[in-house]
Amino acid sequence: MKKVYTAIILIVLLCGGVLSANYIFLQRHMNEVLKEDPRNDGISVWVYYKWFVNSSEINYDLRSVSAENSSLDVSRVMLQFAEKVKDYDFSKVYLSYRGKDKFYLKGGYFKTLGQEYGIQNPVYTLRTIPENVYMLNGERAYSVWEGGLLGVMGKQMEDLSDFSKAWYLDDFIKSMSD
Repeated sequence: MKKVYTAIILIVLLCGGVLSANYIFLQRHMNEVLKEDPRNDGISVWVYYKWFVNSSEINYDLRSVSAENSSLDVSRVMLQFAEKVKDYDFSKVYLSYRGKDKFYLKGGYFKTLGQEYGIQNPVYTLRTIPENVYMLNGERAYSVWEGGLLGVMGKQMEDLSDFSKAWYLDDFIKSMSD
């Protein structure tokens, strides 16, 4: 019986350690992002290691968005979080909505987003996000556009809108009508 109690205590301590590490290294930074900028009110994001233990991959799990928030607000929160963890190295950042993985970004690109936040032209950053988004099977989710500036920018902005819909907006709208 003593072995059972010891095993239970060890499991509880292990789970507590895993959850603490996820909070200290990831969620704490997200909480700061959400509190520091009043434009982020109404957005809820959980950030945690993949399977809670794989520190080379993280889940960026958008949990809720208020009707007052725009897709630009959601993107800004992600960029602000990337800036907070720009010194971390991840191989992948999974973009999830309410616990369901939808896409991923390569870790190096996510790091670049964080390093360039506040320096790079925000319109450029936003319009080039989709060409760096991958489907879960590893294929690019969106094209890399080439050609004239106006045509390319138009297609990139269409892709950004489509990306937001596919990541969370379609599910958000559906949940509003249920």
